[in-house]
Amino acid sequence: MFPLLKTFVSIKKANLLGLMAMCALLAIIVVAGAVAGVTWMTDRFITIERGWLDTLLNWTVGLLTGVGGWFMLPALTVLISSLFQETVIQRVERFDYPDTVRDENLKFWPEIRHDLKFTGLAVGLNILVLPLYLFGIGFAVSILLNSYLLGREFFESAAGYHLGKNRARILGGQNRKAMYGGGLVITVMAILPLLNLFVPIIAIIWMVHVYHQIRQSSSDG
Repeated sequence: MFPLLKTFVSIKKANLLGLMAMCALLAIIVVAGAVAGVTWMTDRFITIERGWLDTLLNWTVGLLTGVGGWFMLPALTVLISSLFQETVIQRVERFDYPDTVRDENLKFWPEIRHDLKFTGLAVGLNILVLPLYLFGIGFAVSILLNSYLLGREFFESAAGYHLGKNRARILGGQNRKAMYGGGLVITVMAILPLLNLFVPIIAIIWMVHVYHQIRQSSSDG
């Protein structure tokens, strides 16, 4: 549980509470925007003559979209975290790993394009999983899928900050247990009410500690 303990210590030590509040607000806006958008489209394109039935349909669609959006947050976590990623990494490393702090900034647009592609893939795969809920295995499959996706992506982001994506991918392949174990914890937190609003930043911090733990173990070995 070493990364988990260090993660929550780092939140206070690196003064990240303000960023976490911004992250939570953004997550709420994303879900609320999805609910409003789908409800508006339903009201605009689906009309039922009986007023009460039309209202009931709109409310039902809005509720289902809100619930669905809430449980789709794991797939959106990387995109939300991309807005805070570099700042979080720099603050955590400044306090916990000062000898590794780098001055060069990440290239913004390539990182955003990468995160948009990943989010599209993650959302698409999570949508494909939805029918499996009818057979009682959707939740388990979703957990396994997102553990893999989030573990890999957040580890490669933290390690890639120093190594580049290709070398980070190789390092992750050599440390699958730490990478996917972290992905499982991140995924579980991402579906817990309230806590999931802060997961985009928690996930970055977690994988920063995982990467440096691996780096230090390699140096000692």
